[in-house]
Amino acid sequence: MSYKNTFIEISEDSVVNSAITPLPRNNKPTIASIEYDLISNNPYKYTQEDVQIQTYLIKNQIKSDELDEIRKHFFQKPKACFRASPLVKKYGWGIHYDDEGKLAIYDVNSERYEQFLKSGNITLLKGMRSIRRGK
Repeated sequence: MSYKNTFIEISEDSVVNSAITPLPRNNKPTIASIEYDLISNNPYKYTQEDVQIQTYLIKNQIKSDELDEIRKHFFQKPKACFRASPLVKKYGWGIHYDDEGKLAIYDVNSERYEQFLKSGNITLLKGMRSIRRGK
């Protein structure tokens, strides 16, 4: 699923009150650090699917001339949307999809983040919770 003209807020059970830059762990990139690098360094360049496949390739150190085939195989199974991204669940970043479905991220404390929340011309979604309600 890919969104257009949508803003994903940080998860309501997020424990951060300002955005944190995700870092690699044990000298290896994490999903969060890869997503962050791809989106923050290239605002509105990539779609959700572009970031998902690039994250998969980087995380698994895959280099191939068969990228079209790898992408086709990768997306044969449904993938979680960015409402489940660690960026919105743990790191305090809101994700904006423009009208072409391309992404940029915004610090929960930024003026732009607040503008998205107050805009009447955009679909607002909350990031998925890390812990189920009632637990």
